[in-house]
Amino acid sequence: MLVSAQILSGAGLAAGITVGALLAQDMLDSTSLSGLPSALFTIGSAAAAVLIGRTSQRLGRRVGLSAGYATGAVGSLGVVIAATTGSVVLLFLSLFVYGAGSATNLQARYAGADLAPPHQRGRAVSTVLVATTVGAVAGPNLVTATGRLAEALDIPRLSGPFALAAVAYAAAAAVLWVMLRPDPLTTARAAAAETPQPAEKSQDPAATGNHRAHLVLGASVMVLTQLVMVAIMTMTPIHMQHHGHDVGAAGLVIAVHVAGMYLPSPFSGLLVDRFGRLAVAAASGVTLLGAGLLAALAPPDSTGLLAVALGLLGLGWNFGLISGTTIIADTVPLATRARTQGKIDVSIALAGAGGGMASGMVVAATSYSVLAITGGVLALAIIPAVARTARA
Repeated sequence: MLVSAQILSGAGLAAGITVGALLAQDMLDSTSLSGLPSALFTIGSAAAAVLIGRTSQRLGRRVGLSAGYATGAVGSLGVVIAATTGSVVLLFLSLFVYGAGSATNLQARYAGADLAPPHQRGRAVSTVLVATTVGAVAGPNLVTATGRLAEALDIPRLSGPFALAAVAYAAAAAVLWVMLRPDPLTTARAAAAETPQPAEKSQDPAATGNHRAHLVLGASVMVLTQLVMVAIMTMTPIHMQHHGHDVGAAGLVIAVHVAGMYLPSPFSGLLVDRFGRLAVAAASGVTLLGAGLLAALAPPDSTGLLAVALGLLGLGWNFGLISGTTIIADTVPLATRARTQGKIDVSIALAGAGGGMASGMVVAATSYSVLAITGGVLALAIIPAVARTARA
């Protein structure tokens, strides 16, 4: 049932990402502020991550995740109303609330690891993430269809994908509330209480030695990959629009990007379990560098090369998220797991907010190419962080 909810929520998440910057540009008449939607819903995601983590710790994943998706549905509906009425204030508030859907979608990956043995945690996390692919790839490709439906209903064309998000998030909340039984976190805690186990030993060095160092590394990898991914992703539709591409072309590129974020998950999980968390974390930095360079050097009129660049951007993020998540699952005990995971996801969300906000300003002051190269180079900081932790 967790997989079914991720399919639904993926559609809501990706549809909003595709047109959020374009909607803000239309309503604010400013390119420099077009990264604001990404910043707002990632700040909202940060706030929601804390609440979802605390709720999950007390009442289980079913309650925490269901409430998060329901909140995301309310925010999505608010964006539709804001676009229809032309209310910028309501738009900003609704985008903040919409971020709860993104936070929930990410926190669901932790539920996949709750009952998994250490040597299978990478694959367990990846199973939840790959389920998001179906909805996440479909969402951007429904931009044109939902836009036409919106116009037929006499509401702004760019609000159509957010209407889809409202329905998708509400459906995901209902699926989890009714069918996520038994709850994975409470079941894992009960099993641990009934049968005391010796300290877990992962086959990966990230689970041994200095736990604090590995906790910091896991969080840092996910924070940095989120910042770089959001910054480049947010401005790609704007960059394409400025060079004559229509919304459908931008939707296609974002669909490839989202596929890169989620579809390779089984492969990434296998790599994490077989070759180690640290090796895959380092690979995320190299992959993001390649994505940034290709995005910067691709001819602006080449939809194909931009799609490849954004696909690599998604893959680098996927490597970072799965390796970082598995490091955290290795390190944090069940007694505080959901609460700690929620706090870490706050940092991830704030990094995304910073990347989204800064991206518009960087492009307005310089160019999309400068943004892409800067992001790629910044991602290389993961490699010395991995090397330092490996020696800890």
